Order: sequence, then structure tokens, then C-alpha cells
Amino acid sequence: MVLPSVPSSLLGAPAGIPRSVLLTATVAAAACLSIPLILQSKGVKSQLSIPSPRIKTLPVISEKESLALPYPLDALPGGRDVETPYGSIRVYEWGPEDGEKVLFVHGISTPCISLGDLGHEFVGKGCRVMLFDLFGRGYSDAPSDLVYDARLYVTQFLLVLASSKLSWTNFNLVGYSLGGGLCVLFSRYFPHQINSLILVASCGLIRPYHVGWKSWLLYSSGLLPDFLVKVLVRRRIRPEIAQPPGAAGGTDIASAEVKKYLPSGDGDSNGGARFDSTSISKFRPDTTVSSVVRWQVDHHDGFVTAFLSTIRNAPIYAPQRDWKALNKILEGRREDRRESALAREAASASGLHAGKILMILGEDDPIVVKEETIEDAHNALGADGVEISVLPGGHEIHITASSRIADAVEAFWRKYPA
Repeated sequence: MVLPSVPSSLLGAPAGIPRSVLLTATVAAAACLSIPLILQSKGVKSQLSIPSPRIKTLPVISEKESLALPYPLDALPGGRDVETPYGSIRVYEWGPEDGEKVLFVHGISTPCISLGDLGHEFVGKGCRVMLFDLFGRGYSDAPSDLVYDARLYVTQFLLVLASSKLSWTNFNLVGYSLGGGLCVLFSRYFPHQINSLILVASCGLIRPYHVGWKSWLLYSSGLLPDFLVKVLVRRRIRPEIAQPPGAAGGTDIASAEVKKYLPSGDGDSNGGARFDSTSISKFRPDTTVSSVVRWQVDHHDGFVTAFLSTIRNAPIYAPQRDWKALNKILEGRREDRRESALAREAASASGLHAGKILMILGEDDPIVVKEETIEDAHNALGADGVEISVLPGGHEIHITASSRIADAVEAFWRKYPA
């Protein structure tokens, strides 16, 4: 491990970062550098995959206790555990086997239970749906020797698709927040498999100025050793248990957390007080988003590792080359459809048939800012490449507006049939 010099590490640092913070961080890094070397000399080796709570927690608690968890193993229908070289992946699949297939991809901090209501809405419309926990979230193991980047996540998509007894060679892709950026990434490499691409409060176009100096110091600077960063990140992202709206005796704890950890202009995974206090599902009204995230921090030993590596390496902030590549694909689809009826049929069979994607945004989303995202999406994909729907709510619209989202997607499908 090599300690970067202060001048080189300051390149790209946010303006206004206190000099005392940089000095303290540098001293701490230098003091801690020898620890990894000592561990290596003693022959301490890390495991390749960190087990999920399915292995660590569930076997030591009662059935009653497991059902009372913020995220029980049977929270969604059709659950299965898929063993892979990267660790086990938790997958849920249900709905009519001959229905339109829809794969859902969740965000950075909440596992796929947060998309459960949306899944039920689509099944109610006759679809076959599949949801899964990203590596290091929920009941999926966390690879500990790999970077959580494009290669790992695309591989996970393929492993999940291959785990079904049905053929998932043509399907619709719905991604929320981080999942949206990952869906753009997957569509770039496998456009022929995608019938339609739906992005809900998607990352990938978030402007870098939203990263404040605290986030920069933890996630990007390289000044602090990783083990210390993990301790600090764990404290940073572990929320208090926010009460559901209208709960007796509820207080705005999440708002206090935002003020404590996220000064103005410095945000990462926190969607705000309303996001934290949102019920994770209409079927679990007393379980909040914050309680699920807290459970992961406390009981999934790989969650912080996955979160940190994802922030550093996944397609979250602009600019993203994936969007430029997607734009060329969409332009090609539109050109094919214009040429002739025969070409239109071929284009439909090749996926992303309309040459257009649907983006659904929250009117008051503090993370994926509506005005900025609309402007940047049009710049990246052109006005002909994206249709935008704005719904009331914030970063929690995938839960609170699940019915409206399903209706908007259905209308999009009718408008641009395959």
C-alpha cells in the first residue's frame, strides 16, 4: 500500500475542504499503514465471499423471530437461492409463466424487498417478474475479493437470468436508483435481449457537484486506509429507526440524521427523512426503509464493503460512457424503424424496439433532481430517445407510487408496442 502525497491527493478535491481535515486524515493514514502488512505477514487471509444473514443469522434465531425481521426470507413469492462462484444470490420469481417478463433491479442500500410492491403490481397486469438482491445486500452473499464495478454487476445479471427454468432471452428491464444505472450498463452490452428499458429515479446522471467534501474524503480521496473508512462509513450509513408516517409517538429522527451527517450539498445514499420513514411495502406497513437498512448494516457483514466499493466503482455520477453507447443503440433502432416495414420488424426483434426509453422521476427527489436529470437525459439521449414521466413524491416513489409507475409503464408499452 502506497500513501499518496497530499498534493496529488488534492487533485479533484471539493473546494472548501478544511486543511485540518486533510492533515488529520494524512496522519491517520500514515499511522495505520502497517496494520495490513502485519496481517499479511501473519498469514491472515480474507474469505472470497462473505455470507449473507441467511447463513449467519437465520440458523440461530427462532422461526417466530425470523418472521419478525424487517426483511424475512419469504417476504416475496417464488424465492430461491442461486449458488454461484461469486457466492449465493437470493432471487424471487413469480407470475404467469407465459406473461410479459420483467426483471427489476433495486438501489444501493435497500434490497429487493423495496421493489416488492412494484413486482406485485406487474403480476397483477399479467406479467412474469423476477427480483434479486444485489451482491452484499439482503440475502445475497458479498464477494470480498472483487471490485463492485460494471463487470461484477453485469455478471450477476447474467447469473440471475440463467437461474430461471424459463427462457429469459427477451424481457423488460426496470431499474431503480443504482439499479437504473446498472440497467443502462447491461442494456449497452445486451440490447438484443431488452424489449424495453424503464428507469425509476435512476442514477448515472447525478452531477458531481452533489458530492461534498465529507463524501469525497470517505469514498474518493485515498487518504484514509480502507479498514478505517469502513468503520466511518458504517457509522455514517446506519440510520436510526424512523417511524412510518402517522405512527404513534413518531419523531423526525431521520431528518436529524440528515442534518448530522449530510450537510448542505453533501449527499450519498440518504434519500431524506421522507425516504427513511417510508414503509417498505403496503404488506409490511410497520417496517420502514430505515429499519431494513439498519438490519443490513448490523447483520450482513458484507454490506458496508459492497456499499463502499459500489460508490467508488459503479456508474452513479455523470458523465457516464454507458449513456453515450446507449444513445447510439437507440438511434440505430429509430433509424431501422424509419426505413421500411421489414426493418421495423427486425428492429422489434432486436430489442429496445422503440428506440426510446422511459424515465420516471419524483417531483421532489433530493437525490435524482428532476430538472437536472431531464436536461442531462435529453443531452445524453436526445429528445427522441427518452420519454419522461414525473410523479408526486421523492426518492421513495418506487414504493409509494408503485401503482402509478406500473400504469405509466403499461401506457409506454401500448404507445410503443413490440
